[in-house]
Amino acid sequence: MRRALLAITGLAAGTTALVVLKGPPGAGQVAAVAQPPVAPAPADPSARPEATPTPAASGRAPSARPTDGAKRSPTARADTAAPRPAAPAPTTSAPRPTLRTVSGPQVSYEYGTLSVQITLSGTRIVNATGIGLPQSGQSGQRSDNVQATYSGTSGEVVRRQSADLDTVSDATATSEAYQRSLQAAIDRAR
Repeated sequence: MRRALLAITGLAAGTTALVVLKGPPGAGQVAAVAQPPVAPAPADPSARPEATPTPAASGRAPSARPTDGAKRSPTARADTAAPRPAAPAPTTSAPRPTLRTVSGPQVSYEYGTLSVQITLSGTRIVNATGIGLPQSGQSGQRSDNVQATYSGTSGEVVRRQSADLDTVSDATATSEAYQRSLQAAIDRAR
């Protein structure tokens, strides 16, 4: 029974010593700095405590024993009273830019009218689409070619980030109308 009690006591004391000496996770090693003891405040506010020379002024190391007659706990040590460094401030990520949509004006051309709508994240174009393009006949086919080349999240508008685009073959009028509306949308977005 006695051995078990001693084993448990030794284990508890060893664990406590490890926790006290190691500190919290991530704290690293902290240099021990001896601190002079702090005298309790006098009960009478008009009474002044006697001036105690600081270690720098007296030229000698501070005493590990209390000078005011107070008792220290047997486990307290003057060299472990060093302040711990502050934990690093948490980092915050930059606010994410909000998405906004800007539409260009309707541009009339020989096959109808169209406008271009762009979506921006901050100042970057992330999507573009033509609105009101003809859907039938040969004009519809030209419109489909222009949409496939310029529009979408991976189209030429997003890649180039401008209205300076190559003309789509066999769709010159539709390409030029798209580029005019696109340039106006970009100008409005700025």
